Amino acid sequence: MPPAAALDQPYEYARTELVEPDWRRFPGWRDVTAAQWRDPQWQRVHCVRNVKQLRALMGNLLDERFYEDLVADQHEMATMSMLVPPQMLNTMAPSAGTDPAKVTEAFYADPIRRYMIPVRSDRDPVWPSHPHSERDSLHEAEMWVVEGLTHRYPTKVLAELISTCPQYCGHCTRMDLVGNSTEQVQKHKLELKLVDRQDAMIGYLQRTPGVRDVVVSGGDVANVPWPQLESFLMRLMDIETVRDIRLATKALAALPQHWLQPKVTEGLQRVALTAQARGVNLAIHTHVNHAQSVTPLVAEAARTALQLGVRDVRNQGVLMRGVNATPAQLLDLCFALQGEANILPYYFYMCDMIPNAEHWRVSVGEAQELQHSIMGYLPGYATPRIVCDVPYVGKRWVHQLADYDRERGISYWTKNYRTGIEHEDPEALQRKYPYYDPIQTLPEAGQQWWREQPQG
Repeated sequence: MPPAAALDQPYEYARTELVEPDWRRFPGWRDVTAAQWRDPQWQRVHCVRNVKQLRALMGNLLDERFYEDLVADQHEMATMSMLVPPQMLNTMAPSAGTDPAKVTEAFYADPIRRYMIPVRSDRDPVWPSHPHSERDSLHEAEMWVVEGLTHRYPTKVLAELISTCPQYCGHCTRMDLVGNSTEQVQKHKLELKLVDRQDAMIGYLQRTPGVRDVVVSGGDVANVPWPQLESFLMRLMDIETVRDIRLATKALAALPQHWLQPKVTEGLQRVALTAQARGVNLAIHTHVNHAQSVTPLVAEAARTALQLGVRDVRNQGVLMRGVNATPAQLLDLCFALQGEANILPYYFYMCDMIPNAEHWRVSVGEAQELQHSIMGYLPGYATPRIVCDVPYVGKRWVHQLADYDRERGISYWTKNYRTGIEHEDPEALQRKYPYYDPIQTLPEAGQQWWREQPQG
């Protein structure tokens, strides 16, 4: 009998070395040097923020119909403004060549383009939004104990220091707060100055010894001026009860140049050494959704953080149709992260129920099948869990549901703790909380049931 490795397998692993695509294939970057490309300030200045800038970059490589499609989406559907760093844009359609027809076709199909530069034809034509979609789909702001500090879990808090990022993802779960307003969404604003918001957060944590784990996020911590971020982290570590600190930054993949500049690496080392001395677990959590995003610069940034003393670099991706919702796409990404970049595959969240996101979302049943399909290929510690972030519940592994009506696409979930707004709710631990599959994934009987429900 042949060895197991010689038998046909549903997924065949082959090591793929990381490659930095040649940015000079784009007419607008034809003369950009390697030194400029590594400069974080150059990257930030040359982000693509609108259709005009995209045209200037692409020259004649994209057909007019793509720009028309993009403009239509910005007028009618976009919940996030456009902001794409060169590093991230360079990973789109990396092998398309220079023939405009082929580049346009590849750009439309590209998995990173699908969530960073969504176009109108991407959106579901019948159910662009689920009837139960919400701007703040996880009700994080309801659970603020001070501005920007969400206390949802008993021992953990989320600190939103800032409402901006170096890039804006179309599927952003905090689309009600993060980024610039769009034609569809007038964003909420943080009112306190950053220093005052930090003071309020530190004060709450000093008064609340039951919290041991702080996720420092936003927005993206890469947009917090380093001296202010370092000061906040040092103050967190002065609180004896804080034992875990996680820095949330998509910029590790979207703008790795930021995490490689001397003022940041020197400061990160100071923070990491202090964490080690005080017995605090310091980690970086990034957000990579496709293997194309994992380039040598991304690997260098992750390895640099580890060498400086950060305990772990972990990935929290978002499961999205057309991006990473097949076993091969997920495994390719996980092997690129784990095997080539020293980034631990940690979670894949199901895309949250924000407006105009139904074309990205998968059903709970599909997520369960994906979890099954990726088991056994990666080391156990590097096999990510696919989780559903259930409103008023929190993260749940997709197999933890209590009940599931597959015809109508309604799953029901329970929990074992009260969120910050349920201390007086006697039913919180007995209630079943609903979550909803995308309607277009349901059988016809289920879709008909939803069509018959009152809307709005």
